[in-house]
Amino acid sequence: MIKIIFCIRKLPGLTDGEFQRYWREDHADLVREAAGPLNIRRYVQSHAFSDPRLAPAIDARGIDAPPYDGVAELWWADIDAILAAGASKEGRAMGRRLLDDEKRFIDLKASPLFYAREHEIIPLKG
Repeated sequence: MIKIIFCIRKLPGLTDGEFQRYWREDHADLVREAAGPLNIRRYVQSHAFSDPRLAPAIDARGIDAPPYDGVAELWWADIDAILAAGASKEGRAMGRRLLDDEKRFIDLKASPLFYAREHEIIPLKG
């Protein structure tokens, strides 16, 4: 499996609530629709939150970059599955729809993405 990790910053002018609601409801529905044409195997949204009790772990690192508002992860079986989606007319059309929708709530220039392979170190415990 490979995945895209998309580190997201919301558009200026959106409140956290507006951003999270749109992403969790409206955009998520579009990604569900896109899953077949784009060969997406899994999609997870991680929404940022703050709690002052957790601040020391962040502060200890001396981070001078603004935090992300969330992270999206999308999984595919392999690179060929991504390439096949991009080679189909339906896949390209759906990719354009997703990008157009992302422009409604994501500051794309400030939201890097990258492809990754997972290396599980501690498995999920039941």
